[in-house]
Amino acid sequence: VLLTTFRRDGTPVGTPLSVAVDGDRAYFRTFEKAGKAKRLRNDRRVELTPSTTRGTPSGTGAPLAARARQVEGTEYRHAARLLTRKHPLLHGVVVPLSHRLGRARFGRTLHYELRPAGYDGTAQPTR
Repeated sequence: VLLTTFRRDGTPVGTPLSVAVDGDRAYFRTFEKAGKAKRLRNDRRVELTPSTTRGTPSGTGAPLAARARQVEGTEYRHAARLLTRKHPLLHGVVVPLSHRLGRARFGRTLHYELRPAGYDGTAQPTR
């Protein structure tokens, strides 16, 4: 998908990434010092758009407004397992290795949960 985060001045910045979906939630991982992580610390609003692996919108769906939340503890491990199950080679081998090797330069690995904007935890999502 193409994840669009917003700078402090409101300028949108798109980043292609892989997600794992679990019910009404989606998860992704990134480095602590990545631009998207810095933007999410200031503004949790995001947009998700179906895209190609290069980030070109695929035209198969409209952008979805969502909110991002950093997860830790058991949620962190759950997100990591989901990503590994969905993308075994990429998130089971390549990404963990690159994150381990790049930790000194790019910081620790963060996992984020994405939920539709306006989700309050009480209503069941429509499918």
